[in-house]
Amino acid sequence: MTADPSLEKYVARIEEACGEEKDIIVHFKYEKKDEAIAKMLRKAKVERTVAGIIFDLTYKGFAIRLYNTGKAVFKKAKEKSQVQEILAEFLL
Repeated sequence: MTADPSLEKYVARIEEACGEEKDIIVHFKYEKKDEAIAKMLRKAKVERTVAGIIFDLTYKGFAIRLYNTGKAVFKKAKEKSQVQEILAEFLL
């Protein structure tokens, strides 16, 4: 799951995507996804949105694609620990 126990309130799981570019995929818990999405939208810069369903965000050099289903894809993240630090800034 997550290294930070306080993130477990929001995060169901964190996975590494396969492929040439290493992306980290975060799945938020269903009951906390709306709160997590709202916090991320407040703190990150919204570059683009598609019908309120998909949000392209930037935050501290990270490109993030956020889905209203409760999934976030951190593009080109090198390690899960980086993503956990960013999530802590967003959510805690």
